[in-house]
Amino acid sequence: MLDSDETPERHVPTASVTYEVQGEGTADLTWQARSESGKAVEARDVTLPWKKTVRVPLGKPPIVTITLGEKGGRASCQLAIRGKHVQTATAFGKFGRATCQGELPAPESPADAQGEQ
Repeated sequence: MLDSDETPERHVPTASVTYEVQGEGTADLTWQARSESGKAVEARDVTLPWKKTVRVPLGKPPIVTITLGEKGGRASCQLAIRGKHVQTATAFGKFGRATCQGELPAPESPADAQGEQ
């Protein structure tokens, strides 16, 4: 039995998104994923190269941001939605930044509206 204070979880359709960051050393990364808070996920000093496939709710733009540190360098992000490449961007130099962002398509079929598996 559910606690009376709990709200039933609302089902939100999602799409598969793959974020990839190429480079050497470390970088701070921020990316959008399905989370309870609805906020982006942040990670500091992530060892590169890095790759993550997540579910992103339809209506939330998939985004990954790279922030290089004091040592600078070069790192590139790539974004793929449902396996299709969408964008690439490169960060250069001391505290360089780059962002890869896309738009999620509307559900294509009743199966998508149920949330892709």
